[in-house]
Amino acid sequence: MATIRLVLRRKPLLDGTFPICLRVTKDRKSKYFTTLYNSSSSNWDDNLGLFKNNSKYLQQNRVLLKMKDRAYTVYSELKIKNEHFTLKDFENAFRITSNPHKKDVFGFWQEIMEELNTSGRTGSARIHGEAFKALKRYTKNSKLEFSDIHVTFLSKFEGYLRSCHGTDGGISIRMRSLRTLFNIAITRDIITPAIYPFKKYKISKLKSKPIKRALDFEEVTKIIKMDISKYPHLINSHKYFVFSFYTRGMNFADQMSLEWSQIKGDKLFYVRSKTKGSFNITILPPVRDILNYFQDNSNGTKYVFPLLLRDNMTPIQIENRKKKTLAKYNKDLKEIASICNIEKTLTSYVARHSFANSLKQKGVATDIISESLGHQNMAITQAYLKELDSSVIDEASALLL
Repeated sequence: MATIRLVLRRKPLLDGTFPICLRVTKDRKSKYFTTLYNSSSSNWDDNLGLFKNNSKYLQQNRVLLKMKDRAYTVYSELKIKNEHFTLKDFENAFRITSNPHKKDVFGFWQEIMEELNTSGRTGSARIHGEAFKALKRYTKNSKLEFSDIHVTFLSKFEGYLRSCHGTDGGISIRMRSLRTLFNIAITRDIITPAIYPFKKYKISKLKSKPIKRALDFEEVTKIIKMDISKYPHLINSHKYFVFSFYTRGMNFADQMSLEWSQIKGDKLFYVRSKTKGSFNITILPPVRDILNYFQDNSNGTKYVFPLLLRDNMTPIQIENRKKKTLAKYNKDLKEIASICNIEKTLTSYVARHSFANSLKQKGVATDIISESLGHQNMAITQAYLKELDSSVIDEASALLL
């Protein structure tokens, strides 16, 4: 006889709650199936396997009970067919035969985004969410099955995204999210590989290499030496950019999460979130001045910069805060560029490109630039530098006039 219960998993999530799972036990072995919900231990009734406050969590409890009833139905059907069925048999039947997400693309996608947020991969969840909304708009919120998404559908969806002023890069991101969804669905036996449309629809055709924008050293110097005291609303953003430039182009996400504990003497230590490369950076005088400024104006958190307003924020809260503060930062940088009479587009990522370009202008060897950027090999750096500055070629071409 199998037992079927709704339980809290023992390992807490980052926000202190616990995942609610459907636990199926047979022959002293258990299998857990994730639900859409989490709960604190104080809000959960272990005996009933439901949220305690039924008036507040009525809808959630209904969904959980429906899932549990569906599990009992699958169990009964399997027992009739074969009394000695295994947990693997149950899993296949529960996920494939009875799973309502088998045909519902949007329902399954929401489940995947919930899993990503729960595991702290909020950036991936956000990218999936944007693709999800775009597909919802295209289908006018109607129900969509995986089998409905074929090569013709994808081509028409691409055309729709272009009509909404989508670029090759933006469309590629949407399509890659959808492709990832198909791959997950296949891995979990929700659908069969036979309906996979991305063997014929090639996302690679959408690849567009964005032009890397970099300031030359003279332009960077203009920003560093500008009289920022005249523009008090830009002080923090100005310091973020200068700090990034002198720390080898530290990106905004890493600046946002930088903690005082990572500053040790005249060294700064951090792991780049994008590549997981470790950096050990000597603190130059401009960086020390910026650190002293933010230490004197600290908001009392463990973070160096006043971008995260308190400690122990959840991954979703951090992602939302990043989106809000990055938008303001980029807006401020455009104003700074205008004040300094710089016509190039100035964004948070330009500091990294400008750092590399400035080293190149100063005659620093490519292998040194490569190491300072944390590139894994010289070929990456050579391609990187080749895109940054065409001024030498322009000057050579001018000799023909």
